[in-house]
Amino acid sequence: MTDPQTSTFGTGAADPAITTIRRGLEAAPVLRDGLGLTFALAAVGSAGRIVVPILIQQAIDKGIAGRDEVRVGLVVQLALIAVVAVCVAALALRTAQVRLGERSEQALYDLRSKLINHINHLSLADHNEERRGGLVARVTSDIETLTQFFQWGGMAWMRSSTLMVIVGIAMLAYDWLLALIAFAISFPLALVLRAVQKRLVVAHGQARKSNGIMLGAIAEVVSGAPAIRAYGAGSMLAEVVEETTERKARDQIRAALYGAFLFPSGEIFAVFTVSAVIGVGVWRGPAEGLTAGALVSFVFLTYRFLEPIAEFTEIIDQTQTAVAGLHRVLSVLDMPITPTEPDEPTPLPLGRLDIAIEHVDYLYPIRNGEHIDSAAGGGVLVLRDISLLIPAGQQVAMVGSTGSGKTTLGRLIARFADPTNGTVAVGGVPLTDVARSDLRSRLVVVSQEPFLFDDTVERNIAFARSGANRADVEAIVRDLDVGEWVDALSEGLDTRVGERGGQLSAGERQLVALLRAGLADPDVLILDEATSSVDALTEVRIARALDVLASTRTTIAIAHRLSTAARADRVLVLADGVLVEDGHHDDLVQQGGTYAGLFDAWVSATSVGDAESVQSST
Repeated sequence: MTDPQTSTFGTGAADPAITTIRRGLEAAPVLRDGLGLTFALAAVGSAGRIVVPILIQQAIDKGIAGRDEVRVGLVVQLALIAVVAVCVAALALRTAQVRLGERSEQALYDLRSKLINHINHLSLADHNEERRGGLVARVTSDIETLTQFFQWGGMAWMRSSTLMVIVGIAMLAYDWLLALIAFAISFPLALVLRAVQKRLVVAHGQARKSNGIMLGAIAEVVSGAPAIRAYGAGSMLAEVVEETTERKARDQIRAALYGAFLFPSGEIFAVFTVSAVIGVGVWRGPAEGLTAGALVSFVFLTYRFLEPIAEFTEIIDQTQTAVAGLHRVLSVLDMPITPTEPDEPTPLPLGRLDIAIEHVDYLYPIRNGEHIDSAAGGGVLVLRDISLLIPAGQQVAMVGSTGSGKTTLGRLIARFADPTNGTVAVGGVPLTDVARSDLRSRLVVVSQEPFLFDDTVERNIAFARSGANRADVEAIVRDLDVGEWVDALSEGLDTRVGERGGQLSAGERQLVALLRAGLADPDVLILDEATSSVDALTEVRIARALDVLASTRTTIAIAHRLSTAARADRVLVLADGVLVEDGHHDDLVQQGGTYAGLFDAWVSATSVGDAESVQSST
């Protein structure tokens, strides 16, 4: 993933912040729509603020100065005009604020939804390489920086920019010489702000990156709590969290120090500018046609001109934080979605589906900076020239040592990735021509560690099919013959499973996953090590459920326990990315090849009660 420091923020590219904002408007068009009217209302509100200085001049020159008595009626009349002007300006600004607020909230909603949808469609390789905490930070804290900005900073930019332009024009109309003096003295402030801004961009980009790393470390500690307690590694992991937290704090403090320099610099230039205007105005005096009212009014206008600059020094810090957050959000949206969706998908045929694999190679993608690059000419070739046909309805087991490529082949069949060379077809249709939704409705993968939501067993099963009700769940429980297990739970189907299914054992979580698969009723079922790490009783239940599931569909089991392979119609044996053996369990055992060696080792280990050691090697 592109990092803020190594992309537009760190390359010296022209106006990286403007480029990021422009791309943000393209990603959330609702914010851009009607932006002109919002700016116009902000301009009306800003124009109302110069009315008071003008009326003060009129009151001094025509109602007070140089007269024996004050023209109270004129002063009151001017005051009433000022009240009306202020009210109109306030109403315009309020309307602009409401418009911006409504559109910004809708835009952030759209952006967050688009971001979540994009993350859900990223390849498994991207999810494996990108720490979950970093992705969570994009959806939560990075979007939150945009929310905070639009609550105040967005309107401040509109109000202040339009106010500077309108006041600048009024100052030139009053006295061009004094206006040029005010502009000249305040101009260096813009250079100071620009210099600080460049450092703020990099500092805030690094701060956002450190925040993502910190969240990732915390997420690992929380999700890995059982393993941490089991190995007494709490102190070691605490040091990791402390280190990432300290790094985040250092980067945040560095950014805050740059931001803290902004406000006093604005105050200093404001004092210099007003002092120069008053000094030159008094020196010129009435002889130059500058009345007392005009000078007082000009001083007010000067303050009005400097107010936006001072406000800029306050909001620029928040703006850079928001731009850095927006850049990180866009960097996720820039990640390509793979595998790609076909432009004109071909529907899968009805009925049971066969699987054809022809001359498949797979080169595991390597990291190129922050990107996953499968076209870089490097990487690890994990599958080589795999060709086979799995007839519809056949039960197949894939076995092999760690790194043999069996899991990768299963992922290619499920189209979690596309082969580097060759084709994978289901029901005679190449997977590259099948719509993602069509494939997911016909093919289901049950992983070794299924994810469960912090909800009831029923809800975790019903999740697999839209519109499923309790009767549907109870029916699949009966069909897979696991009612005894459900009845043994504390509250049956209403038992809560806890966060990530932590209240259930590993085998029970796999049973829930199989019930999900049964409810989804796919034509192809891929079991990724679904019977590993379970007790004997649960394995029997899983085997019984698998027999029911496999009887009506094509089934591929990526097996570590060779008892699974022994029950299959066919066993595929992979070694170093090559299909080395293919046949029935009994035939392969008699051949005395690779599978026979694995089976003999499994039988030997089982006989001494150490089957788990064989599982880790097979």
